[in-house]
Order: sequence, then structure tokens, then C-alpha cells
Amino acid sequence: MARRRSLLARLTRVLGGVLLGCMAACALVVLLFRWVPVPLTSFMLQDRLAAPATESSGYRFAHHWVPWEDISPNVAVAVVASEDQKFAYHLGFDIESIDKALKQAQRGRRLRGASTISQQTAKNLFLWPGQSWVRKGLEAWFTLLIEALWPKQRIIEVYLNSAEFGRGVWGVEAASRRFFGKPARRLGREEAALLAAVLPNPKRLHVEAPSAYVRSRQQWILRQMAALGGSAYLDAFETTEAPTRK
Repeated sequence: MARRRSLLARLTRVLGGVLLGCMAACALVVLLFRWVPVPLTSFMLQDRLAAPATESSGYRFAHHWVPWEDISPNVAVAVVASEDQKFAYHLGFDIESIDKALKQAQRGRRLRGASTISQQTAKNLFLWPGQSWVRKGLEAWFTLLIEALWPKQRIIEVYLNSAEFGRGVWGVEAASRRFFGKPARRLGREEAALLAAVLPNPKRLHVEAPSAYVRSRQQWILRQMAALGGSAYLDAFETTEAPTRK
């Protein structure tokens, strides 16, 4: 009995050490990406691995990292207006939206997404598609790390460089060049809003041939961008303060 307890204690220590080591490694990688451009994300890798089966249908992978200074402010505002209007104020999770989504699910409605830009960034970089509790737990862990170790501006910068805007089109620079023939720094308000309009499902919603639904989303995003104050909304990201609510 004593030997069994000793073995169990030893195994517990080993597993605890492995867990702490994994947590430290995750934190180190996230901290590194605060300054180092992200060359490839988990979602990009999965997309490329699946590509050989779709090469005959014209699949072309495109991704070009660009720094914050080379991204039009219009795109950042459009994405916030479309995906996460509380981005400047939360610590990675929109508790109110999560609560509403859970209540709707309890009434028998389909569980709708309530992910923030920080959560989507964590998922895009490190995880995989799906709704399992394991993936959600890891998403929460990486979201906490990102919020703790990166400023808000860096989160937006990485998100815009890693989001999917179309089949094989990853990041705002690749999207801008593919769909508009110009660099991301020259995108106007309407172009930025159109890119943001397809983010909920870039495999079904298209920038190059926008449906009536995409056009309606584009117009709604443009109105939300104006309500947020336009590019002035982003000024506070260069400091430690969040924009003041109006």
C-alpha cells in the first residue's frame, strides 16, 4: 500500500511538472509573438494540408504579413465594428454576449457565436475548428495569455494578419491584393467594410462577388464604423487607455 501511494505521488509530481512545463512553453510562445511576425497559423496549416485535394478547382494559398503601420485604419475599425464592438473594454471575453447566447440556447435556439477578436486570434493561431470542451478550454487559456501579454493594438494586428478572407486568402494584405489590386494600407472605408462583411463565413460569403446579404452587412458595418468614431477609435490603442464611451 505504501509503495502504491509513493508511486501515485511520484506520478502526480511528474504529470504536474509536465503540465507546468506546457503552460510555461505556451506563455513563452505567446510572449514571443508579441514582437515577432506570425509566419503561419494553425488554421493556415490545416488549410494548406487540405489543399492538394482541391488544387484542380483553382485553390491558391496567399498570405503576406504586414506591420500595423501598413494596414489602413479603416480595416481595423471595420473589423471591430463587425466582430467585437466591446473589444477596447473587455479582457478577452464578452460576458454579456456569452450569457445571452447561453440563454438563447436554453430556449431551444441554435447556439450562436459570442467569440471576441481576442478569442478568434487565439483559435486561429493555435487551435482547430470545432466546438469541443477541450478546444474551448484551450481557447480560453490562450485568450488569457494574449490579453495579459499583448497590447490591444497587437491583438488587432495579429488578427488582421491571420484572419481568412476567402478560399486560400489569409490576412488583410493578401486579401487586399487579391480582391482590390492594392496594398492594405490604401484600403478605403467601403473596401474595408466589404472585407469585414465576409468574416463570419469567408468560404460561403465572397468579396469578389458579394451577394445582397454581404452588401447589406457592408452597409451596416459602415454605419457602425461611423458610430464608433472612425479611425479615432484606434488612437487609444497606442496608449494603455481604452477609448471613452460616448
